[in-house]
Amino acid sequence: MAELAVSLKELTLLEQDRKKITPMQKVLSRIIAALPVIAGVLHLIEYLFVPNKGTNSCTYVYAYIVGLGVLAWGVLYIISFFRNDLYEILKYKSALYTVLFILLMLYDIATLKTGILIMPYFPWLDKIIGSIIADREKLLDSAINSLKLLFTGYAGGVLAGLICGIGAGWSKKVRYWVNPFVRILGAIPTTTYMPIIMILATSLFGGSAFLIGLGVWFPVTVSSLTGVSNINTHYYEVAETLGTSKAGILFRVVVPAAMPTVFGGLTQGMSVACITLMAAEMMGVESGLGWYINWQKGWAEFGKMYGAIIIICFIFVMVNSLLNVIKRYVLRWQKGANA
Repeated sequence: MAELAVSLKELTLLEQDRKKITPMQKVLSRIIAALPVIAGVLHLIEYLFVPNKGTNSCTYVYAYIVGLGVLAWGVLYIISFFRNDLYEILKYKSALYTVLFILLMLYDIATLKTGILIMPYFPWLDKIIGSIIADREKLLDSAINSLKLLFTGYAGGVLAGLICGIGAGWSKKVRYWVNPFVRILGAIPTTTYMPIIMILATSLFGGSAFLIGLGVWFPVTVSSLTGVSNINTHYYEVAETLGTSKAGILFRVVVPAAMPTVFGGLTQGMSVACITLMAAEMMGVESGLGWYINWQKGWAEFGKMYGAIIIICFIFVMVNSLLNVIKRYVLRWQKGANA
């Protein structure tokens, strides 16, 4: 009853706060949600009507991309008049996207329109997009090679890390052997071993995959060990009372209970894997986006170089987003536990 009374009180206060919002505040709130559209339109006006400097030219492909972004936000803004939840999201994210459009406009002015940032080191955005389109086949092939290397090394590192971490947390004998390696290898950056691995490896791909796996192994091992070690001992007692075997306790109690901590190591391991991937491709592997960046930089093709960097950032964001989706699915039981 006390909890119900508190909830009713909170609802009453929320209703009172809503009633206090004046018509002017509502109008200002709507304007804030529409700011990205205003900033995007201003950027398009600047791009289309401000003269380019000297011989600087553009294909207007970039204008279509910005226009699509502005149109998408405008459509969502119209829909938000009928969906309050969408309106709250747009209002919350409007500042971020407004600043993004302003930064893009300032960069365009500094390169295409005024030449403050000189070529070839700072190509304008339209030129970068044109470079991506022109060299799309090579970029696609490089991206596929990078993803193959990334997931090969990451999968190996995760598997080894889970076995070592869960084993060390579960058994004192395993921990006796794993702890020294964790203390020694964990304190040294993975890229330190690159010259040795590249000499000893039978293939550049295999050596790079091993380096990525080694970098992933450490955070996954530590997070798994910590997760298993911090499990409440009452879980073991209850499972034993119910007659659960040791294998059943390990796979049905220990592993699920440790997963929230393990996913912290998996996320950190992905970051380490991405860094190691770029280092390996730039220094040894003869394929992939890191190699492509070095190659184009050598030929002073900075438009293509920046294009590859943009694709790398996009891929890494997508990979981490996929990992978060998997995390939410695996740990969906937490919502029920916290409800």
